[in-house]
Amino acid sequence: MDAAEWNRLRWQCRRGMLENDLVLECFLERHGPSLEGARLAAFKRLLEYGDGELWRLVSGRGEVADPALAAVLTELRACSAAGRSRAGTDAGRRPGFKRSQ
Repeated sequence: MDAAEWNRLRWQCRRGMLENDLVLECFLERHGPSLEGARLAAFKRLLEYGDGELWRLVSGRGEVADPALAAVLTELRACSAAGRSRAGTDAGRRPGFKRSQ
C-alpha cells in the first residue's frame, strides 16, 4: 500500500463515535502494515458501514455472513477487548486525554 492509500485509509477510520475511533486506531497499529489483498478489501468494506452498525458488529451484538468480513471483525473485536481491559487507565484513552480530578 502506498503512502497516499495509507493516508486515505487512516482518514476513513476517523469516525463519529469515539468507541469506533479507538478500535480502528488499534487495528491499524496492529495490522495496518500487513493489510493487503482480500483482507484489505474486507476491512474497507467494513469501513463502509455506518457508525451504529459498525459498533453493533464490533461489540458482538451482530454478525456478518461473509467469512472475509468475519475474519477482520474478529481482529477488530480483539482490539475492542484490549481497550476494555485497559479501561480506567489512561493507556486506553486518546493521547492528550486528561482525566478530571
